[in-house]
Amino acid sequence: MEAGFNGDGRRVVTADRSPLTFGVEEEFLLLDIPSGSNLPVADEVLARLTGQASEQSRHEFRQSMIEMVTPVCADLTQLRDQLAASRAAAAGAAAAIGAQLVAVGATPVREAVIDRPAAERYERIIRQFGPVALDPALCGCHVHVGVPDRELAVQVCNHLRPWLPVIQAIGANSPFHMGADTGYASWRSIQMERWPSLGPSPYFASAAEYDHTVQRLITAGVMLDVGMVLWYARPSARYPTVEVRVADVAPTVDDAVVVAALVRALVATVIDDIRAGVPAPRLRGSLLHAAHWRAARDGLEGHLVNPMTGELLPAWRLVDDLVSLVGPALHRAGDLPAVIAGMERLRTEGSGAERQRRVHRRTGDIHDVLVYLAGETTGNGAR
Repeated sequence: MEAGFNGDGRRVVTADRSPLTFGVEEEFLLLDIPSGSNLPVADEVLARLTGQASEQSRHEFRQSMIEMVTPVCADLTQLRDQLAASRAAAAGAAAAIGAQLVAVGATPVREAVIDRPAAERYERIIRQFGPVALDPALCGCHVHVGVPDRELAVQVCNHLRPWLPVIQAIGANSPFHMGADTGYASWRSIQMERWPSLGPSPYFASAAEYDHTVQRLITAGVMLDVGMVLWYARPSARYPTVEVRVADVAPTVDDAVVVAALVRALVATVIDDIRAGVPAPRLRGSLLHAAHWRAARDGLEGHLVNPMTGELLPAWRLVDDLVSLVGPALHRAGDLPAVIAGMERLRTEGSGAERQRRVHRRTGDIHDVLVYLAGETTGNGAR
């Protein structure tokens, strides 16, 4: 993909050059490390959280999961501090009842008890979607970027489509299932494809067309409500944001910060394009699906598909193209040095999936991988 710079080397920028606000939702597993099994103890963990940590916590679709949500942040320092504090608080609450908070995209061993919070909506989901709703728990990283105009938010989602497979590859962090390597860097992505309302964001000409399509899908039973729009980018149903939800939960705070910074810069970049009259690329659906499948399979350690051309390229070629594309927005926000450093670390150490595999290659024991992941989640592990 081309970076899309003008002839003088500069991108068109918006009149308002202030950085966009953003925030992150992180989903975590609650594990029993000795057995490797998920633990259905979310109620107990959440009950132990106090103050801001309690306000930032959420139930999820499994009692073996919790979600921690940052407040609206203005810069990477604030975001990093919020992520670190919420992870530490949640990990402490879990440890107090004998569980470990683990940032991993998919259940790595087993979920012996498929349990969920007592809520009518969850019961409706299970009745509607059957065994798909009873898969083992999955954990994502959802980045919200403030876009106050909903019409603009729909257009932003159109423009993001070619680049979300690259974000997916950067965030890949779930190679194991049933204690074995699946061959995929993001097994979460493969499991989630069973949901009929999940996948690449469709192209919409307007917010009205978006709303009409969602209502038709609700009528068809593909979704129960607007909260079940699970596309990889969407105008949030709750906040004045675009929500990008393609990445696995990040193994470390630093990994989460890099993903969030890239997403914010990508949204800022495509807003510049929209206001400059640049149309969104019209992609073939088959190539876009192929690009996401390849990102789930290879992560950063193989090849990715350019959905604009269908060309198969080394993953880092497209990652470098993305960083070049959003470089001006990163610079404006003051994020460029942190992102460059983070990308160099990923280039050296590998994605979250590769780091897990490295531990497993060294010891041959999935439990060593779980111990490693628990340490990475709160920054207390050894590299």
